[in-house]
Amino acid sequence: MATRERPLSPHLQVYSWQITMVMSILHRATGVALAVGAFGLAWWLVSMAAGGETAGRAMACVSSPLGMVVVFLFSLALVYHFLNGIRHLLWDAGRGFDIPSVYKTGYTVAALTVVFTALIWFLALGGH
Repeated sequence: MATRERPLSPHLQVYSWQITMVMSILHRATGVALAVGAFGLAWWLVSMAAGGETAGRAMACVSSPLGMVVVFLFSLALVYHFLNGIRHLLWDAGRGFDIPSVYKTGYTVAALTVVFTALIWFLALGGH
């Protein structure tokens, strides 16, 4: 019995990167990051509730350069996941599911993520 050559299933090396693919991967990745980050947020909240030296150590950790990067990335993930979640809810309602709208809303979510995250940090750092 001869073995037939069968085509391999397509994978990431076959497909060219598109915004739809990137947005889907980022939505899943930010969901995981937010789930992990929720533990850090809970740790920080418990530390603040404990007060005193515990709160001081937590604030020193969060306000360190690495802590600020982690908090920034958490806020970026939160904004992106929220906005892309709204986009998905619109799709569930049957709106914006044609290809031009999918691309337009994808770029809109990406741009608004940058704008909203920058605005949040501007206000958080004492901007007026």
